[in-house]
Amino acid sequence: MDSRKSARKAGMVFIFITLALDMISLGIVIPILPDVIRRFIQDPNHASRYFGYFISIYAIMQFLASPFLGMLSDVKGRRPVLLVSLFVAAIDHLIMGFAPTMTILFVGRVIASLTGANATVAMSYVADVSTDKNRAQNFGTMGAAFGLGFIIGPVIGGFLGHLGPQVPFIASAGLHFLNFLFGLFVLPESLAPADRSKMDWKEINPFRSLLRIQGSAGLLALLAVSFLFQLAGQTHPSIWALYTGYRFSWGPKEVGLSLAVVGICHAVVQGGLTRLIVPKIGETTAVLLGAAGYGISYFLYGACSQGWMMIAIVVFGSAFYVAQPALQSIITRQAGGRGKGELQGILVSLQSLSAVLNPIIVTQLFSYFTDSSHAVTLPGAPYFFASAMSFAGWVLLMMTRRKWQS
Repeated sequence: MDSRKSARKAGMVFIFITLALDMISLGIVIPILPDVIRRFIQDPNHASRYFGYFISIYAIMQFLASPFLGMLSDVKGRRPVLLVSLFVAAIDHLIMGFAPTMTILFVGRVIASLTGANATVAMSYVADVSTDKNRAQNFGTMGAAFGLGFIIGPVIGGFLGHLGPQVPFIASAGLHFLNFLFGLFVLPESLAPADRSKMDWKEINPFRSLLRIQGSAGLLALLAVSFLFQLAGQTHPSIWALYTGYRFSWGPKEVGLSLAVVGICHAVVQGGLTRLIVPKIGETTAVLLGAAGYGISYFLYGACSQGWMMIAIVVFGSAFYVAQPALQSIITRQAGGRGKGELQGILVSLQSLSAVLNPIIVTQLFSYFTDSSHAVTLPGAPYFFASAMSFAGWVLLMMTRRKWQS
């Protein structure tokens, strides 16, 4: 029994590191992306457009790949899918770091998005080994991994980027390969052969997967709320560098350090405070308060006039991060015990879909409302949009409360 518990603990450590690496890979790009793009495109207007394309292609491919990886792990097990994705990610970051053309760089980005979709499998692993008693806490701990990755990623990108745009990619490749070796020796399989399913190619369509859950009104409402939260939450990675540069003249180092503060707060709350707060106030209260808190926080981001206010709002708003793991726990319980890999694939697909839509929406809002030729100048418009999405989630929760609490 002790050896089994030790193996499971090592597996959770591996999953934590894997999820952190997913965010590191994403985070290193944010501060250095302008320099990476300028290696191939000199015109600032064209470079700005490719900035959006580079972000969107990652999300598009994750949206398409997540249900497939989730279902593949339901068939083959979590371990082989996770290990292969890490090994490929290590090779891919070297490809991006030394890409000789923009085309190769985008190919590398596509591959990175496919390996980054292993978050589906990683969260399925957590669902496999969790119970009703510790599920929210475990999801909160994994949420802290995302926060930790968001601390390390921008810092690596901001500081190692001074040594050359290739250096952060080399560092990320090395970390992925080391974690692959770690998992090769310590990661146990979490899905027993008796619990595995057969591959149905018709079911890997992400939209088809979403349609499967429409029979449960409560579950569908919760997934819609999750999507609204994610649509709002993607505003930071989509607009933070542009917004803070425009309003406060922040450069790559300031962007990297400020995003590290966001990551620290995220990790502290989801990794520590979630397990203290959620059991005391309950998952329902945590989600409802969090939705309202998100709306207030994003409104304040759009309204602030000085750089230090952004950091103050980050600290204030971080208290509401408990909402996401609590919501994920409720969704998992509502879905029952079958198809956990597919469910996590749906959740990651919704996140990826929000990451496709958000950059398009908020960058267009930012471009329009910072154009001096227009009658109204409102650079905070992207964050006001995020605030509206959060309050819409709160309204939907209140309207459907009886359905998802039953």
